[in-house]
Amino acid sequence: MVDYKKLGLVNTKEMFAKAVHGGYAIPAFNFNNMEQLQAIIKAAAETKSPVILQVSKGARNYANGTLLRYMAQGAVEYAKSLGWEHPQIVLHLDHGDTFETCKDCIDNGFSSVMIDGSHLPYEENVALTKKVVDYAHQFDVTVEGELGVLAGVEDEVSSDHHTYTDPAEVIDFVTRTGCDSLAISIGTSHGAYKFTPAQCTRDEKTGLLVPPPLAFDVLEAVEEKLPDFPIVLHGSSSVPQEYVKIIDENGGKLPDAIGIPEEQLRKAAAMDVCKINIDSDSRLAMTAAVRKVLAEKPAEFDPRKYLGPARDEMEKLYKHKIINVLGSDGKAE
Repeated sequence: MVDYKKLGLVNTKEMFAKAVHGGYAIPAFNFNNMEQLQAIIKAAAETKSPVILQVSKGARNYANGTLLRYMAQGAVEYAKSLGWEHPQIVLHLDHGDTFETCKDCIDNGFSSVMIDGSHLPYEENVALTKKVVDYAHQFDVTVEGELGVLAGVEDEVSSDHHTYTDPAEVIDFVTRTGCDSLAISIGTSHGAYKFTPAQCTRDEKTGLLVPPPLAFDVLEAVEEKLPDFPIVLHGSSSVPQEYVKIIDENGGKLPDAIGIPEEQLRKAAAMDVCKINIDSDSRLAMTAAVRKVLAEKPAEFDPRKYLGPARDEMEKLYKHKIINVLGSDGKAE
């Protein structure tokens, strides 16, 4: 058993309580490699924002669980070297799909896990989530559950439809499972193609798709049932069109890629949403920077020469999200 506290990590309990009452959200940034991790930590340290390092099952398989644990420990020390005396960093499993996966993460230094039983019948979701909670709470590890189904594709998470969370179920689910936070479905979606053209309108001036608004009535109904309970939004990348444009101009092809408008995320963060997941945006920033360097310098083969600019672009993106969208800057002095 690896104690996450000995790695310098924290769980989400205190930071979520502060976020709910403070009207901001904690950034949950997915990472798969060193450059993403460096950019996340530098952005969080320089803005003094609490941060959740989010690792999917696919990322664990890609980067190796043992390496990820030491990368997280190194991230804490890196943050301190940047002048962040008391880093508030969480290592979180994103979309754990089995008890065994969650247990393995808990046993290997994760301070928070998500068990996603949203695809299961309701009673099975309750039973699975409670099983993970009962194990995790023995070690002061926090647990995120999920009600409702998000559409889209990202890593091993895939669904061709979404189902809004039923507010009538949330009290029963949280009470019976004992989960510490709840991911809900209000119209966000995984990946860079969150909506089909048929679901959107099209701006006459720019030709860009305009996505449908989030279902804030569902969020408000959930808040009414569970006042001050930490709510989580998955699939919340905004798919910045400047990155899509750079990618398309340099050999890529991302037709009609569209995300969640940032002003809607800011509105959600001012409510009881205290954790907002962002993955695709950093992938787009990284890919745009890499494609641009290689297109302008086709003879370049030193990874540092294209991954370095990619890291810088991701750091810029993360700072923007922290300061202008989530409002979490200065909350972890």
